[in-house]
Amino acid sequence: MTTTAPSDVRPDPPQSPDDRSLNAFGYRQELHRSLGRYASFAAGFSFISVLTTVFQFFAFGYAFGGPVFFWTWPAVLIGQLAVAACFAELAARYPISGAIYQWSSRLSNLSFGWFAGWIMVIGQVVVVAAAALALQMVLPAIWSGFQLVGDDPSPTSPDGAANAAVLGVVLLVLTTLVNVLDNRVMSLVNRIGVTAEIIGAVLIIVLLLTHSERSPGITFHTGAGGTGLLGALMVGSFMAAYVMIGFDSAGEMSEETHNPRRTAPRTILTALGAAGLLGGLIVLGGLLAAPSLTDGRLGVDGLSYVLTSSLGDGVGRALLADVVVAVAVATLAIQTAACRMLFSMARDRQLPFSGRLAKVDARTGMPSAPALVVGVLAAALLLLNFASPDAFLAIGTTCIVMLYLAYAMVTGPLLVRRLRGQFTADGTDETGAPLFSLGRWGVPVNALALVYGLFMTVNLAWPRATVYDPAGGHWYFQWFTLLFLGVTLVAGAGYRAYRKRAAAPEATAAVPASYA
Repeated sequence: MTTTAPSDVRPDPPQSPDDRSLNAFGYRQELHRSLGRYASFAAGFSFISVLTTVFQFFAFGYAFGGPVFFWTWPAVLIGQLAVAACFAELAARYPISGAIYQWSSRLSNLSFGWFAGWIMVIGQVVVVAAAALALQMVLPAIWSGFQLVGDDPSPTSPDGAANAAVLGVVLLVLTTLVNVLDNRVMSLVNRIGVTAEIIGAVLIIVLLLTHSERSPGITFHTGAGGTGLLGALMVGSFMAAYVMIGFDSAGEMSEETHNPRRTAPRTILTALGAAGLLGGLIVLGGLLAAPSLTDGRLGVDGLSYVLTSSLGDGVGRALLADVVVAVAVATLAIQTAACRMLFSMARDRQLPFSGRLAKVDARTGMPSAPALVVGVLAAALLLLNFASPDAFLAIGTTCIVMLYLAYAMVTGPLLVRRLRGQFTADGTDETGAPLFSLGRWGVPVNALALVYGLFMTVNLAWPRATVYDPAGGHWYFQWFTLLFLGVTLVAGAGYRAYRKRAAAPEATAAVPASYA
């Protein structure tokens, strides 16, 4: 038995209904429960972070699809809303950190759920790295002094790729520091950042739409260099797919949220809905306000070029500064979500060094070891950018595929449960109201979520040479996503086999009875 030093002991406060609800799943309250509804919304919205991701991948989507790539946005939003609706039901029934791992384990079995959590947490680490790279799309456009390496700020150039890695590492140091301080500090930074992002997004939309150069009918054109409607929906959808992930973070933070059974389902849906509306209008505004659709700059410099060219350097740079805030807060939120996943799996002794990863500082209410692990691993991934500029897209696509696959490992077992009549709408939330439920729409919405998720996983992972290795000579970037996923699965299977041989009795005993 592990003893606790007297200095770490604090009296147990009177238990709230939220804490007692957590006890019913076999866990005790260790994380500090201090987040309200807006903070829960901020957790999901900041992970999605429309300003970060739209600015990061707009140029890519336009380069492959032309103006018609706009229609990938509503297509992806519909699919992800179906996934979010399923997650909202699960967040009401299982308000526990490590949402994907916990949900999948309880809907199927611990082994299947473990792989869902393993894929999800590795994917989250990659998303952290990808989000940090987004600084390169905005900081050099604000001031050339932020181009610390070479002279070419384009993220597809060797100089831009290397500089993106440097800026990303600096940002990861800051977000890791915040993630070990206190969850109230983390929440405050998150709320302020999300508020600034929403205000900035609204201003950008208004200014772009009032500076329109053309009509919305342009969105039906493929444009010069476009790949046609089918090509736009297949490849151009990468941007929308990358933007609209992470809404489940509101569920990840359930153990730190007041009234999570009532709050988390609503904030999951409102975070995605708000991001979907704002992001779609930003994409449309960018297409309408761009000085030119044919000079090639929109497919290279993206929305940063539109803001500074259409709105003037002063206004454009001020709005880009708001995007920098969004990038920083998004990186922080994604790292926080990954930390909670590591903590949740480690608490069940399902990871290497579980004892250390599951330790929560009694004063701060934060699991600091996971923050350090995620920060270091994400920084290591950024070093790939020094090898080739193609690493930018490889890292970005890999993280989407990992999360989409993990999502499908939840919606799949959930659909099986529904078809067997084993998933019901019974129960009430903290206010006594019925738990969030899709009712008669459960099966069709769930089926859409699963089919959409599997289709997009295959679409994103497909090793297209023209997308992942356009210059040739880097076969490993063309196959990077599949190779990375394969290594992740093999490493996970190897660890599971090792634990089964070396510590099966201990691992079994550590799993809460609620999984049975």
